[in-house]
Amino acid sequence: MLRDITLGQYYPVDSVLHRMDPRTKLFGTLVYIVTLFIADSVWAYGLAALFLAAAIRLSRVPVKFMVRGLKSIVILLLISVSFNLFLTPGTPIFKIGFLQMTWEGLEFAAFMAVRLIFLVLGSTILTLTTTPNQLTDGLEKSLGFMGKIGVPVHEVSMMMSIALRFIPILIEETDKIMKAQMARGADFESGNLIQRAKAMVPLLVPLFISAFRRATDLAMAMEARCYRGGEGRTKMKPLRYEKRDRITYLVYAGYFLLFLAAKAAA
Repeated sequence: MLRDITLGQYYPVDSVLHRMDPRTKLFGTLVYIVTLFIADSVWAYGLAALFLAAAIRLSRVPVKFMVRGLKSIVILLLISVSFNLFLTPGTPIFKIGFLQMTWEGLEFAAFMAVRLIFLVLGSTILTLTTTPNQLTDGLEKSLGFMGKIGVPVHEVSMMMSIALRFIPILIEETDKIMKAQMARGADFESGNLIQRAKAMVPLLVPLFISAFRRATDLAMAMEARCYRGGEGRTKMKPLRYEKRDRITYLVYAGYFLLFLAAKAAA
């Protein structure tokens, strides 16, 4: 299960999305997330599905590798769908005791499941096609206007980039600790959900120790390289918009207008 988490990982391959400016991809991800939250019809979700399929195709990341990341949200998906199925008022389908399934709840649960899946896949495409350094530079450039009001844009971007980079590292560390404890007789697979959760508690102490040790090593490495924040720093590879980026912004505008038209038609 831990190996199936793809968020925060980078998949090295030569594709159109990999060569694109990180600011373009950040803006596209933002537009896609906004459209998912305002979608309320089959046509709107169908258009979002086409946009997502095109992005996956252009990324050249294997679909199996990308879909594998959905395994980590199965429990969250089941809880969200169950709550919406049985707690949404409306026309009843059937009733068992105090639990009642409604047609409105069924529709809302289906839309919620699709929205959550599309959110995970859309966000995963961004991290799979963009290195942490590119993400830091793209966030810093995109949020540069906030620096005029005293927001430490570079530091915020750096923290977000480091957090994303640490996700696969901590997953790998957790997997190593689990295998070491299983070799000593620990059982993480038998029992019900609560028993499995309790079995995970002994992992927390060594995992926290490992995380703090890695954070200390990173801080020492940054200090050894005379890192003093973003003020006065130059870029080895400054970001510049290419023709493909400008065309992509037009595609985003077209997608958003089509989305609004599909939403209005519903």
